[in-house]
Amino acid sequence: MSSNLFPRDAIVRRLGTVPKMRGSHSSETCPDIFELSDGRFAVIGTEVTDALDPHLPPDAARADYERIVVITRDTLIHAKKDIPDA
Repeated sequence: MSSNLFPRDAIVRRLGTVPKMRGSHSSETCPDIFELSDGRFAVIGTEVTDALDPHLPPDAARADYERIVVITRDTLIHAKKDIPDA
């Protein structure tokens, strides 16, 4: 995807707590979730496309430019309070 689709001010806020508060010792390489200015969400996680792609359910699909990432359960639980209902 082109980098011009994501201007610098695209990140509005972090969902959940900062990695250090979730037990990260370095706070440098931790899963994270961010809300973007256009309403979408960006996820920092471990890329596992090759491992999980063959195991997707039959009704799931991804485009060539999409990747499957994994985040820790703790990351999502901490973000839950910040995820809008609608």
